[in-house]
Amino acid sequence: MHQKNTIIVLLVSLSSLLANGQLDYYYYSSCPNLPMIVRYGVWAAMKNDTRIAASLLRLHFHDCFVNGCDGSVLLDDTKTFKGEKKAGPNRNSVRGFDVIDNIKADVERACPSTVSCVDILTLAAREAVFLSGGPNWPVALGRRDGLTANLKAANENLPTPFEPLANITAKFAAVGLDLRDVVALSGAHTIGLAQCFTFKNRLFNFKGTGQPDPNLDSSLASSLKTSCPNVDKSNTNLNSLDMVTTYQFDNAYYKNLVNNGGLLESDQALMGDPQSTAIVNDYSMYPYLFYNDFSASMVKLGNIGVITGQNGQIRRKCSQLNM
Repeated sequence: MHQKNTIIVLLVSLSSLLANGQLDYYYYSSCPNLPMIVRYGVWAAMKNDTRIAASLLRLHFHDCFVNGCDGSVLLDDTKTFKGEKKAGPNRNSVRGFDVIDNIKADVERACPSTVSCVDILTLAAREAVFLSGGPNWPVALGRRDGLTANLKAANENLPTPFEPLANITAKFAAVGLDLRDVVALSGAHTIGLAQCFTFKNRLFNFKGTGQPDPNLDSSLASSLKTSCPNVDKSNTNLNSLDMVTTYQFDNAYYKNLVNNGGLLESDQALMGDPQSTAIVNDYSMYPYLFYNDFSASMVKLGNIGVITGQNGQIRRKCSQLNM
């Protein structure tokens, strides 16, 4: 009898945890093919577009930093709110919406009205890293899609390449992330490309000196001046964030920083603080330490401000609310 009561108490405790909206690794037990559908969708997209892995990872980051991981970045404008797609850090920059839409359509065919867009985006970010040669980590699921977007927060909360490390660290701290998370998640810049306007200020007249940024390797600066000449029409030209292994998820980004080879000012700024410098040095020498910390930080990122239980909704189409 005592054992039976214990089991009942455990079941009640478990059900109350689920009712209170805790994320669960087995949340979509009724949709067992979900992980493979997402993995195939990301793999197929990467076959067509080598940049898309970095874009999906960034899309997830930009979602979670604004009102939490709620799929708000995916929403188009409506009569009642402005979406986040046209915010300064996102406009003509954030991409991958079509990939999420395509995966969502495949998931809907397999499991109608079951899986949220934000969970698909969270899984897609993990697959983007893993399929680029990076680590794999378990993703707890059960996030619900939000009912609005926040253009103002997207303009204010997202870190930019032009900010000092203290500002970026403060923005991370505001969502529960610490300095180690800043350094680990910056390692996402081991893949992908950046537009010239995000770092051109380092090449020609850094802070009014008339010279390049002294913390930028001189040979790299010369190379970048060729691909990013000091004219406005070069602003959207693309350059590798990691010149060594542009599409391979590895620790070369940190090796670059040690050698003054960070592309963005905000990247190289990690070498201007003793604590962050120590972490960068560790990651440059020990790739598996980076993988471990990056995975842990991605779990923390994916848990920011999640909507669970009966709140929010399961959008049928990721760019619009259910009517």
